Amino acid sequence: MAGHKVEVAREILAAPEQVWAVLTDIDAAPKVLSSVVSVERVGGPDYDVGTRWRETRRMFGKVEIEEMWVTEAIEPRSTTIVADSGGTRYTTVFTCVPSELGVELSVEFSASTPHPKLGQRVGWAVFGKIGMKATENALKQDLEDIATAAESARR
Repeated sequence: MAGHKVEVAREILAAPEQVWAVLTDIDAAPKVLSSVVSVERVGGPDYDVGTRWRETRRMFGKVEIEEMWVTEAIEPRSTTIVADSGGTRYTTVFTCVPSELGVELSVEFSASTPHPKLGQRVGWAVFGKIGMKATENALKQDLEDIATAAESARR
């Protein structure tokens, strides 16, 4: 099945290092991201390739737990986080680009199901656009939460 992708970006009035610190502080995620309920580290004491955690998040009116891991970390520029669930691979790429005011933080979220079952194909056909719009709104909120934390650390 073809992948689905959402991209959003936001200007943050903070140095790249401050944004990176907020973005990669997995243990503080429940305090920073309004939709994250809890985080349980599975592997890795810091933030680097191979670091794994279980994230409990409120999405679309319900609570979901996903195990995630870092597949790329280029401080303070970009990081890639992956999760597999129900035959679908979810990939999230955050990119920090210095700007005149601080940083433009962008996030690209994609979902790919290489061997979808009939129910998955029907679900994407019926609810795909609605789900991706809801995902876009959730990502915008995450960027807003990250900006709030990074900008308050700047003061």
